[in-house]
Amino acid sequence: MPRSSSLVSLLCVALAALTPALPCPAATPQHDLVIRHGKITDGSGNPWFFGDLAITGDRITAVGTVAGSGKRELDARGLVVAPGFIDIHSHSDWLLLEDGNAQGKIRQGVTTEVLGEGGSAGPFKGKAAARPVSVRNQATQIRTLGDYFRAVESSGVSVNVASYVGAGNIWQCVMGAAFDRPSTAELQRMKDLVAEAMSDGAFGLSTALMMPPGSLATTDDLVELCRVVKQHGGIYSTHIRDEGLGVFDSVKQAIEIGERAGLPVDIIHLKIADEKYWGRMREVIALIEAARTRGVNVQANVYPYTRGNNNLASIIPPWAHEGGTSQLVARLKDPAQRQRLKRDITQGLSGWYNHYTAVGGDWSRMLVSANNAYRGMTMDRVLALRSEGKTPKPDPLDLLFDLLIEHDGSVSTVYAHHTEADMNLALVQPWCSVGSDGSAFAVEGLLRRGHPHPRNFGTFPRVLGEYVRDRGLLRLEDAVRKMTSLNAAKLGLRDRGLLLPGWRADITIFDPARVKDRATYTEPFHYSEGIEYVLVNGQLVLDRNRHTGARPGRVLRHGAAPTP
Repeated sequence: MPRSSSLVSLLCVALAALTPALPCPAATPQHDLVIRHGKITDGSGNPWFFGDLAITGDRITAVGTVAGSGKRELDARGLVVAPGFIDIHSHSDWLLLEDGNAQGKIRQGVTTEVLGEGGSAGPFKGKAAARPVSVRNQATQIRTLGDYFRAVESSGVSVNVASYVGAGNIWQCVMGAAFDRPSTAELQRMKDLVAEAMSDGAFGLSTALMMPPGSLATTDDLVELCRVVKQHGGIYSTHIRDEGLGVFDSVKQAIEIGERAGLPVDIIHLKIADEKYWGRMREVIALIEAARTRGVNVQANVYPYTRGNNNLASIIPPWAHEGGTSQLVARLKDPAQRQRLKRDITQGLSGWYNHYTAVGGDWSRMLVSANNAYRGMTMDRVLALRSEGKTPKPDPLDLLFDLLIEHDGSVSTVYAHHTEADMNLALVQPWCSVGSDGSAFAVEGLLRRGHPHPRNFGTFPRVLGEYVRDRGLLRLEDAVRKMTSLNAAKLGLRDRGLLLPGWRADITIFDPARVKDRATYTEPFHYSEGIEYVLVNGQLVLDRNRHTGARPGRVLRHGAAPTP
């Protein structure tokens, strides 16, 4: 409040005591919004405290004791006031252009989505065809990551958006669907594309190394690309090459890339996804700790579930994917090729993470999440249906090949491949944050599709309900840090992730007694409970469990100067 207003108010109080009938000007609200009596958990990991928080415009203006009033005041008694959650591993890239309300994420308390794992929403150049999209009913072509950012800004979104550049895009722009090794000139073209994407605002390079095209890149290739990222101050985010029997070598590779290129590394959804190695997470952690001790900034993130979402096509060995989908389907139809495929699937190949053997060849541990007639069924049930009335009973792998042929080589699938104990041990590490590996689906409308993994709707509330309140695995303050400031620090976000005066007003307010995930593997389309309010850049997007329709989200570009 200006000094003159303070003097007027004091004078009014004094005069009112002497002459109660004397009229006095009403005090002018000082803030746009004041949140009163909340349990402030500021994102730093420091102990929570009871207090107030004030917002003017898109900024936090006071935390603790707030004088004056707000144009609107929220009573947060019994609620936790936290920074908005930053989902460091999201796949909402294209869904946000279909429906920018981001319901499935906003209702988890997410205010920033970090996109672009392995494959990003740009670039699409050279041998990779430009991607057509519709923005406000206008057709446009996405050729660069900058094009995508402008499309997001034009369409409007409820969440903030940040992105890596996907190494898969970079590879395909230069090499197409071929499995050839890049020449010196082609590798230089890749480096130029990485530099362009970093200039467009990418926060770093992201890889998905399990399958082509990511699996085609060598350690030396990735070091060269990451050296470009280093020049721009970015990060290397990696879905490692093998989360199963090759997990130790794959973690070592991620560390080596970061060490040689001299940049931070974040390992995506750290896990041990092969039953033969279950219980060995301490050894993985020891590798990371040893690297950190010698100065390599390597960290990780997890999602709080023991099943992952991939594709039935990931059961098909990498060599069969050369040339793209049409060539894959042709090989699946070829009886001679089928024999080779069966041998490689059942016996494995050196350096290939085999989803089939990782779950012990148990079809019941595979759940179809694709939008087809089998969605929500486990594969043992699918195979039984497809073999009914056939004598002799067909080979399950032949049935798998036929299913992939019918669906153009792609059937999204949830695999039960890692353990609660290993996931918990990773989650509690101080350098391990939370990311959903999910997308901004909705329970109704255009974005209710398929049979998605429950993490799309429940990741962040699940951490707060299951692992903080019910199990006591994490302190509230530590869990909030893993979902806010730890992810902001990894990315280098300078004004989000903490509740501090002058920082952006991305805020999530939740009921610690009620917060919980409701989505399940069999019934995924349920929003979580207990997230009461969500503010993005100072605007209420979720107001007492009602989406307001506001779309105040912004594109966050790495290296951009902070907005005044």
